[in-house]
Amino acid sequence: MRKVSTMLLGAGLLLAGLAHGAPADETEARVIVRFKPTAQSVLAKPLSMRSGETEVRSIAQQRTHALALRSGMASAKGLQSGLSLDARTHVVKARGIDSLTLAKRLAADPEVELVAVDQLRKRALVPNDPLYPPGVAGQGPASGQWYLRAPTSEVVSSINAPAAWDRSTGSSSVIVAVLDTGIRKDHPDLAGQIVGGYDMVGYGSAGSLSLAIANDGDRADADASDPGDWVTQAEVDARTLGSQCNSDDVSNSSWHGTRVAGLIAAASNNGLGMAGVAWNSKILPMRVLGKCGGYDSDIIAAMRWAVGLSVPGLPANPNAARVLNLSLGSSGSCAATSSTGVLYRETLAELTAMNVVVVAAAGNSAGLAVGLPGNCPNVISVTGLRHVGTKVGFSSIGPEVTLSAPGGNCVNLSGPCLYPIVSTGNSGTQGPRLADDHYTSGVGTSFSTPLVAGTVALMLAQQPGLTPAQVRSALVSTVRPFVSTGGGVAGETPPAACKAPTSTEQLECYCTTSTCGAGMLDAAAAVAAVSPAVVTPTPPTPTPSTGDAGGGGGGAMSGLWLLALGLAAAMLRPRVPRG
Repeated sequence: MRKVSTMLLGAGLLLAGLAHGAPADETEARVIVRFKPTAQSVLAKPLSMRSGETEVRSIAQQRTHALALRSGMASAKGLQSGLSLDARTHVVKARGIDSLTLAKRLAADPEVELVAVDQLRKRALVPNDPLYPPGVAGQGPASGQWYLRAPTSEVVSSINAPAAWDRSTGSSSVIVAVLDTGIRKDHPDLAGQIVGGYDMVGYGSAGSLSLAIANDGDRADADASDPGDWVTQAEVDARTLGSQCNSDDVSNSSWHGTRVAGLIAAASNNGLGMAGVAWNSKILPMRVLGKCGGYDSDIIAAMRWAVGLSVPGLPANPNAARVLNLSLGSSGSCAATSSTGVLYRETLAELTAMNVVVVAAAGNSAGLAVGLPGNCPNVISVTGLRHVGTKVGFSSIGPEVTLSAPGGNCVNLSGPCLYPIVSTGNSGTQGPRLADDHYTSGVGTSFSTPLVAGTVALMLAQQPGLTPAQVRSALVSTVRPFVSTGGGVAGETPPAACKAPTSTEQLECYCTTSTCGAGMLDAAAAVAAVSPAVVTPTPPTPTPSTGDAGGGGGGAMSGLWLLALGLAAAMLRPRVPRG
């Protein structure tokens, strides 16, 4: 992951950029530029949110060309426009200059309101952990889907999904958008669980670099299928993926979005594979991550489109999501004094006003601070727990965390991982194997996050009118308290309490409410807290008897009432089998 620092601009804005020592991207500089509403280039030709793609590109490029002329960059390598986020905000690209230098230069323009480096975000996964195998053979790990079951004295952090399923298994009207690498729609446990979607990778970008990162041959379109995100050392050495890729990115395809989607809504009660948390809800796949990650501009545009907001040049979304799952991120500030932070904060505020709940991973920085966008306001931020309830070593922490959920851990130093998070996957190491009935195991806050998002979907199925504030309140008020014993390794010094994040890593530690959120997710309690109350009818007052006939009538009425009450009780009894 790229490190992020902040630098003060002449216009009084803080700009998120590359930290000192990080390689500049000589292949393509990318920034997000927002023009002032009074800018001459905006007033000369306003951009309608209903404009077609051709018109959007034309207007954006006209504004970008005028900006290049004013900035002295109208050379053969001048500025090029990319994705338009709204009527005044556009991605601007250039060659022969790094992103941070470009941002500083454009921020000085009198027509420019805000400039942010269009940074790369990566999936919040720990794919190279040597303590677990790459796939699950046979019937999976001995612990199975331990993270869904009721907690025990040995497995403390499980979310108790079966008791939640007695009340709700989700609803097809509750759509969860998964902003990730895309999805394998042909996985048997995801068949019938997907509605619509869009591939944002490469939208508004031209050239071989965007094609290489997209890896599906056609840049952005309405097909959010995951073609694979493998990276080879040869690609890194040849810099065909730009300088944002390095040797740390070399890996087989992750199928990350497929794994996240399965945890939320894999088909269940079907005698196949695994159970998703909210299996009667639907998934809206939004592909925002390609090879080596995805840009802020694509992520923000996808957040808007997923909930039904207009994005210039894109068709309308008929399947608006109520929940967004963001198992992605990297370091960076979401402060109101950061240009990138402003873009995320404004988008999240708009989504919150629409009653959309956003759930994001805290990150996998081994006890360092929560990353962006998990550290933004209006986000339910999730950190990861070991099966015994302590903070798992890889997870980020901080005051921005809302609550914690299982993230997977192995315990053993050799052999199969004992407590991984199992989900839908694909056995292809590069491209996908078609209709592959494959399940894989992993660890990471990427997988803690969909457990919370799935629980939110169950809650909204019970009470569709819940606001994000009410969802957050119900989650926080029903958590189980953190443990203070049971962690560590026998015979060794027990873990300490988690401390506020610094530049020093913190591995396993005992969670506190100032570092890991309010407590451990309890799906059953959260769903119960928002479930409609069952009202017991009040028996009618018997009419005083005036004779044998009247007395007989009174007895008959009482018997009918008891029969009706018995039938009502039978109808109210849950009929959904436990998963």
